Amino acid sequence: MKTLPWLCAALLAGVSATAISVPKQASAEDTLTVISWGGAYQESQRKAFMEPYAKETGAKINEGEYNGEIAKIRAMVESKSVTWDVVDVDTQTALAACAEGTLETIDWAKLGLDRSKFIGGDIADCAVPNILYSTVIAYDTTKLKPGPTKITDLFDMQKFPGKRALQKSPFVNLEWALIADGVPMADIYKVLNTPEGVDRAFKKLDTIKKDVVWWESGAQPPQLLADGQVAIASDWNGRFFDAVKKDKKPFQIVWDGQAPDYDWWAMPKGTPNLDAAYKFIAWSSQPGPMAEQTKYISYGPANKDAGPNISAEVLKDLPTAPDNMKNVLYVDPQFWADNGDQLRERFNAWLSK
Repeated sequence: MKTLPWLCAALLAGVSATAISVPKQASAEDTLTVISWGGAYQESQRKAFMEPYAKETGAKINEGEYNGEIAKIRAMVESKSVTWDVVDVDTQTALAACAEGTLETIDWAKLGLDRSKFIGGDIADCAVPNILYSTVIAYDTTKLKPGPTKITDLFDMQKFPGKRALQKSPFVNLEWALIADGVPMADIYKVLNTPEGVDRAFKKLDTIKKDVVWWESGAQPPQLLADGQVAIASDWNGRFFDAVKKDKKPFQIVWDGQAPDYDWWAMPKGTPNLDAAYKFIAWSSQPGPMAEQTKYISYGPANKDAGPNISAEVLKDLPTAPDNMKNVLYVDPQFWADNGDQLRERFNAWLSK
């Protein structure tokens, strides 16, 4: 993920915007189904992309939500019953689904977009990067005084007692466990690539397992924090941002050990509305709409030309702000694409013990 640090530089440098052509105009006959992750994130997409696009073009957009399961996309494609046209996927899903032929290969010429303008545009051939988000931890400042300041504090039950809310997935949790167990950030995936390293990560997770509330939807952690059910929670940074800005929650994000990743627009192989899907992705990937999304959620747009359209007030809350990038865990998406199924199986077996 060596391209990730470039997003900060691209946004803060104020890259000059350039016009990008869009495929032929969408029409009222265009109907497509767009699937995303729900909650504050999908609300930001609705306000910045879905609603303005439908209003401008007359196209009809049906929305749906999912939890990122590649299995759902795979089942549709294998049964030749694809009903989703555009899906928001994370990087490991983009890479794995592309490798197995589950997603359409992106024709950038058909999109009318300059691939080099997109941070991470060279990572996957079957998806178009749309945002950079980060998995972080946060706490309620009225309940933890002082609060945690580093990712290792997540595992310090003595200094910071109370339940933890963690995603019901090995993703990032295994990396954080190794960091807390003393593995240098630069060696995380070297260690995790060994059976002994995986055992070591699970052994560290064992130390807090009885105190973890496992979440499956990004809307859950802010609510668990607000209700006092947990002392520290992990989530995508935009969910905590939304709770602070919109709901005035006294939450503090701990940026130490943040794990940035991309989300992407992808099209399941065999979608019957391929042309309409291309038009929507092309429109949504323009600098203007991408910058507009940052007004509703604190994720960094992948299109470099969106930078000049983002205010300094918004920039400071993005994962890519310099003050937030001091100790970053750069997730290795290829590792998760190659090992994700096996590690999820191991994780689920561990949970059931």
